[in-house]
Amino acid sequence: MERLFNFLYEYRAFFTFLLLEFLCAWLLIVNNQYQNTKYFNTSNSVVASINSTEEAIRSYFSLRDVNAVLSKENSTLRNQLEQRNQMLYSYKLNQTDSTLRKQYVYVNSKVVNNTTKYYKNYITIDRGADSGIEPGMAVISEAGVVGKVKTVSEHYAVVISLLNIDEQVSCVLKRTGHFGTVQWEGTSSSLTSLKYIPRHVRPMVGDSIVTSEYNAIFPPGIFIGKIKEFNLRSEAPFYEIKVELGQDFGKLSFVEVVKNQLKKEKEALERSTFGESR
Repeated sequence: MERLFNFLYEYRAFFTFLLLEFLCAWLLIVNNQYQNTKYFNTSNSVVASINSTEEAIRSYFSLRDVNAVLSKENSTLRNQLEQRNQMLYSYKLNQTDSTLRKQYVYVNSKVVNNTTKYYKNYITIDRGADSGIEPGMAVISEAGVVGKVKTVSEHYAVVISLLNIDEQVSCVLKRTGHFGTVQWEGTSSSLTSLKYIPRHVRPMVGDSIVTSEYNAIFPPGIFIGKIKEFNLRSEAPFYEIKVELGQDFGKLSFVEVVKNQLKKEKEALERSTFGESR
């Protein structure tokens, strides 16, 4: 404390000069309209700039919460749309009210772990058995197909990523209606292969690939990707087609688990009709 007093006493002339300068500046601003206006305009601009920067920083750090809210809203809208489509379809067929139930229910979830560098990649999400998640359920995002639930615990689930050489998804070439299968070959995380498109078909670069109606897991029409390149060998019965995935798996944050409420009924009927060996 003694050093502080000594410092102030030693530089008392300088501090007195600063005090008088501030006092003069204040009197000049207060008693002159032009200087007063310039001062407050400048100060308002500085304050506005600081507030804008502060708000931008605050918005950046709140993006995670915003994304979570949007993901939840997206699931709600999907459920409402599915219910509306089922009602319209039932109305056209003049069906009874008992068949108006929704076939698909969407549960939003956050990705807590994700790999893209292996041949068999997996994704962990923060929804499990307590949310009604079961093995075999489809997982999608707003950008397209993500994968399929493999195992489930009480609060978490592990998903087989579409970037897995063992995962296959039944799909359709949207423009022509021809069915095929999408299967990753373990190379680029942004490309997958479309198989079993016969040589009489005429695919085009940019054609959309979506999930087919024969898929027991994914709802039909879910986007997978677009054709980037294709090749047809002279003796080959099928095209070699590369598809650019709609979902960037390196930026995967939120997904939706799809519950097909009629899946078990369909499978039970097929087993009873054709037997287990089919």
